[in-house]
Amino acid sequence: MGKKDKSAKTEKSEKHAKDERALDEQHSAQAEKPAKAEKSDKAEKSAKAEKSAKAEKSAKAEKSAKAEKSDKAAKAAKAEKSEKSAKAEKSAKAEKSAKAEKKQKKAEAKPMADAAPKDEHAKKDESAPEGSRISTPPSARRVLILTGGGDAPGLNAVLRAFVKRAVSHGIQVLGSEDGFSGLLEDRPRVRHLDEAAVRGILPRGGSLLGCSNLANPFEFPVGPKDKRTYEDRSERVAARLRELGVETLVLVGGDGTMNMGLRFQKLGMPVVGIPKTIDNDLGATDFTFGLDTAVDTATWAIDALHSTAEAHDRVMILELMGRHAGWIALCAGIAGGADVILIPEIPYDVDRVATKIRERSAAGSTFSIVVVGEGAFPAGGEISTLTKGRSGHLPRLGGAGQHLAQLLDGKCDHEIRVTVLGHVQRGGSPSSFDRLLGTRFGVKAADLCAEGRTGRLVALRGTVIRSVPLEEAVAKPKLVPPDGELVTAARAVGIEMGAA
Repeated sequence: MGKKDKSAKTEKSEKHAKDERALDEQHSAQAEKPAKAEKSDKAEKSAKAEKSAKAEKSAKAEKSAKAEKSDKAAKAAKAEKSEKSAKAEKSAKAEKSAKAEKKQKKAEAKPMADAAPKDEHAKKDESAPEGSRISTPPSARRVLILTGGGDAPGLNAVLRAFVKRAVSHGIQVLGSEDGFSGLLEDRPRVRHLDEAAVRGILPRGGSLLGCSNLANPFEFPVGPKDKRTYEDRSERVAARLRELGVETLVLVGGDGTMNMGLRFQKLGMPVVGIPKTIDNDLGATDFTFGLDTAVDTATWAIDALHSTAEAHDRVMILELMGRHAGWIALCAGIAGGADVILIPEIPYDVDRVATKIRERSAAGSTFSIVVVGEGAFPAGGEISTLTKGRSGHLPRLGGAGQHLAQLLDGKCDHEIRVTVLGHVQRGGSPSSFDRLLGTRFGVKAADLCAEGRTGRLVALRGTVIRSVPLEEAVAKPKLVPPDGELVTAARAVGIEMGAA
């Protein structure tokens, strides 16, 4: 064996090594193949799981969308059913109201042989019962409301109720600022009133729209005070209302405003009136809103004067508002325990007043409280005024308390002091009674607009809100009956009324 054998052996050894490496590579490939298969299998399973999750999520989303759609459809069906039910109920109420109205008209038309003696306050109103709904489209689709004359507690209650009720009827409401002034100026001051505009005003005094007792469109002041003239600008108001598309004019005011309303009605502008005055002197209604709050304020003043009058042994004279009607003075005087009450309806004898004061002193009461209405005057004398009246405007009253103090001077030994309560009676938050009455008036006025029943005034008759012709509202003032129940009650508790 030489080199040849050695070379063959080496070659064989190298071949063996190559075979071993090939075998190792084969084994390695075979081992790697299952791993790759396993990895591929895992990837496939993961893809399938992800696909399944996506499918499940999509199915859930689709199911949720279907459920939501079904819920919305159910709610819509329920709302539609509720709306239909409300319409049916509304229709039924309207039908019931119409039947009641028809029945009431028949009853009023039928003579009553056993009726009590005729009383002008017992007349029935032909309107639908208070609070009923109007199912037909409103006769007036746009109205304008204004507050004329002086302010009165409860005005905002009226405005709030009127607007809310009118809006429920589908009526658009406009408001003129400062009475007729908002319509007479070159740039009209008229605003839209909706429920948002009247929110929160119920307990507030004054008027959301403002008031004016100077802007009489039939006697409108022109020029400076020293050269002032007066013009009839009613046609300008009527033209402005037509420009605004107003179909009904709603006036909140006293006898002066209602007289203007009656004149506009005759000029062809439909008018609805709401009685407002602290004086309570409108003959068409048993009460006006504002009186109750004014009486409360005056009663508080009398209570306050008692202590200071007693401390100084004085005669305290309290002058109250009311013009030619003594309702505030009489009611507050009785409620506050006044010793003397003097009202316009009973011209007084100053000697009777002095005698009452002396009798109280002799009995040990060293002070006296005397309440006097601003329109009160001595028998044979005149009403005290601050300024004279003119065409279309009433005189400004004042000085009745001071005049009485001058007449009493020297007739009694006490110091005499005069308090004029004045506009305090008009201000402040309205009483619950005035809020309630104002609300009822506002609702009734809106119903009249919706029914197209114009030329009428809302009124309290007994315990029911009615409507009466405007002519009745201004026919005659409602004054205190000198021999009425209130005066009799005052005398029965020892109050001197200034005359027998």
